[in-house]
Amino acid sequence: MNPTQSYRWFYVQQNLQVKENVPKVQELLKRAKAAGYNGMVLADYKLSILDRVPDYYFTNLAEVKKTAEALGIALYPTVCSCGYDNGLLAHDPNLAEGLPVREAIFTVTGREANVVAENLLPGGGFEELKGAAFAQWDWNDPAARDTAVKHRGEAALRFENPMGNARVSKRIACAPFRQFHLSVWIKTENFPANGEIHCTVLTGNGKPSLCHNTWSVKPTQHWTEYHAVFNSLQNTSFQLYLGAWGATTGRLWLDDARLEEVGFLNLVRRSGCPLVVKGEDGTVYTEGRDFEPVKDPRMGSVPWDGGYEVWHAPPPLRLTAGSRIKDGQRLKVSFFHTVVVYDEQVSASLVDPKVFAIHKDLLQRTEKALHPKGLFFSHDELRVANWGGEALALNKTAGQLLATHVQKCVALARQASPQAELFVWSDMFDPFHNAQKDYYLVRGSLEGSWEGLPKDMLVVNWNSGKPKESLGFFAQRGHRQVLAGYYDGNPEKIKDWLAAAKSLGGANVVGSMYTTWRGDYTNLEAYAKAAWG
Repeated sequence: MNPTQSYRWFYVQQNLQVKENVPKVQELLKRAKAAGYNGMVLADYKLSILDRVPDYYFTNLAEVKKTAEALGIALYPTVCSCGYDNGLLAHDPNLAEGLPVREAIFTVTGREANVVAENLLPGGGFEELKGAAFAQWDWNDPAARDTAVKHRGEAALRFENPMGNARVSKRIACAPFRQFHLSVWIKTENFPANGEIHCTVLTGNGKPSLCHNTWSVKPTQHWTEYHAVFNSLQNTSFQLYLGAWGATTGRLWLDDARLEEVGFLNLVRRSGCPLVVKGEDGTVYTEGRDFEPVKDPRMGSVPWDGGYEVWHAPPPLRLTAGSRIKDGQRLKVSFFHTVVVYDEQVSASLVDPKVFAIHKDLLQRTEKALHPKGLFFSHDELRVANWGGEALALNKTAGQLLATHVQKCVALARQASPQAELFVWSDMFDPFHNAQKDYYLVRGSLEGSWEGLPKDMLVVNWNSGKPKESLGFFAQRGHRQVLAGYYDGNPEKIKDWLAAAKSLGGANVVGSMYTTWRGDYTNLEAYAKAAWG
């Protein structure tokens, strides 16, 4: 066995609150021991809500720990989420990072005020085809006007056996820092590009899309409505793309696409994300006096605490009985809202003190339950950051904020578990990976985030795409590294990565981890053989 592979790990995502999952993990531990593994990273969502799990969860956790100890396998629980923060946000959904809406126009009708819902896609019914192009769109990939299969109206757009892409697109003028909701009805027939059917919102200059919602579209399905929500940020226009990428066969229908500005959807309420309501004459109105306290009751609570919906009907601004606001008046309303990235990811504030209070409590509970040999920090794919008012007031880059965040988490971890080694995912601290400019919806650059990592913190590196650059960077900074290999691919690939490390004099690589996101342990033994023999 390769003596340089001190950390021979496997990664397990499992809900140990379910009793039936305990023997599954125990059997996996036995298999892993026979293959030469000596550590298991436990990524259980319940570790983020240890203050609210039932007592039998700790009984189940103790059974797993007992089996691991008997086999000589150390447990490394994931802690201090930063990026995938739904568990942390179950404690307080208003800790979500907020995107700003600035002076959106609300109109009062009776005792309520709402954003005027003007449809910005008048051609979204796909009723008229002029030559090869649908009316009121800038362009579309080759498509047909279908009058036989439609959701509503006289026609729908149909793509059939497309040659790579199947999209429509339109440039739309907008006000900066407004929230938009897109809805569209989709039908498919033997159309296998389901993973690449979505909307993309580009602003130019190589910037990433403003919208990162995924749609689960089946290869064959009846008419189904899909939603996407995004913020225009500092832009005065954007290019909307709607359809499929990488499609080659089958049929895809689109109909009744609608885009409109929306108000208090997933409204964030905390001191760093203020709500301001003004009249057009500059009068500032008072919550509780002029309008009822504002809350989005579904934000961060559906289908459970820490769950965020991409779309639901936002609440209105309701006037009090003695309000100074009049019927028919136009208001300028500023607020913050959060957004869902991909399926369900929501990121928390990097700076709110309550975030660290929650981390402190969970670290202490983790120590009590496991007394772990090491702690695995879950700083990973932080996709929304540095927009909340409290972050703006600090006038720091996103990289500086993240560096401070991890430093505070390190201090809390060492206070709770002074015996524990500390580990962290590499990506948000790697200039050859995600620690760069223009990363998703992060304001400013993430460069310099690595300055927050103490030298004795081990980096779990998953940048196999740029092995020499990434390994060399962390090695030069003095970090020992564990390679997060496999990723549900060819287990032999780890050999190439280890060879790259060897070419750099070892690059301080001291271990590797069988990393599966699908819970597939078919190649557990084959990976071990390839990684350490």
